Amino acid sequence: MLDVAVIEDPEAAAVSLDPIRARLLAELAAGPASAAMLAGKVGLPRQKVNYHLKALERHGLVELAGERRKGNVTERLMQATAASYVISPLALAAVQPDPDRFRDQLSARWLLALGARLVRDVGSLITGATKANKRLATYALDGEVRFASAAERAAFIQELTVGVGALIRKYDAPDAEGGRDHRIVVAVHPTVKDQPTPELDQ
Repeated sequence: MLDVAVIEDPEAAAVSLDPIRARLLAELAAGPASAAMLAGKVGLPRQKVNYHLKALERHGLVELAGERRKGNVTERLMQATAASYVISPLALAAVQPDPDRFRDQLSARWLLALGARLVRDVGSLITGATKANKRLATYALDGEVRFASAAERAAFIQELTVGVGALIRKYDAPDAEGGRDHRIVVAVHPTVKDQPTPELDQ
C-alpha cells in the first residue's frame, strides 16, 4: 500500500468523492476487509457494498488482498491501494489553475494556483517514475515560525527572497549539456489549526 496516491482520472476522482465510497476507502486504508465485514461498519447491505467496491476496484482505488473461505462461500478481502489520496488538477484539466496567468507574490490565490501546479506536476512525475520503475529525485522543507510583528514577517520575506535568489543565480546552468530543469517553490502562509475529522453519516 502506498502512503499517498494521486488521482488524475476524472472518473476515478468522481468515484472517490462519493461519500459512501470515501467511507469504504477509509475503512480499507485501515486494513483488508470483505464486503460482509464492511457492511456492518457502514450500515449497508453486503450486495450494495460489493457494488461500490467493484466501482472502486475498476478505478484502481482498491485491490484484492486475499481470499478466505467462510462456510461454502469464498470471500474476497479488499484493501485500499493507498493510505490517502490526492486529486490532481488534471482531473479537471479544462479548468485547472494556471499560475502563469498572473503573478502576484502576495496573492493567496496565486499561492493556491502554485500549490495546485505542484500537485499536478509531482503527481505526473510519480506516475511516470512508477511506470519506468525509477526513483524520483525530490526535496521538501517544512517548518513553522512565529513572527513577533508584521514588520518582522516582511523582513523575513525579504531575506528569504534575497537568499533563495542568490542560490538560484549561483547554481543555475542554463547551457549545461545533460542538465535537468528543476522547479523551486517557496511558500509562506499562516498556520491552519488542525480541525477534528467530521463523522460520516452511515
